[in-house]
Amino acid sequence: MAGARKDRIEALTRELSRLDDATIDTLYGLEPVYEPGATLTGPRLTEFVSVECPYCWERYGTLLDLSGGSFTHVEDCQVCCQPIELECEVDPSGALEAVRARRMD
Repeated sequence: MAGARKDRIEALTRELSRLDDATIDTLYGLEPVYEPGATLTGPRLTEFVSVECPYCWERYGTLLDLSGGSFTHVEDCQVCCQPIELECEVDPSGALEAVRARRMD
């Protein structure tokens, strides 16, 4: 029992000796901080996409929140104001796979 405790203390000492941002986040149970201008290595949390309206066939841009995985939501076309159902598929890694725009009538 004493040997296991000593090993754990040594492991914690090694961890504390390199106090970088990731170690501090892990020790305190914090979520990572995204610094402005920093290069992100993981999947994007949001993505700006171009959508073609199924009513007026005009294209417009919209920002999608990918942080929750695949989703469906309704938004109005920015050109003709008709309601559009957007079905967004997000893969397990958090990358956007597909966006489908459907009429609501």
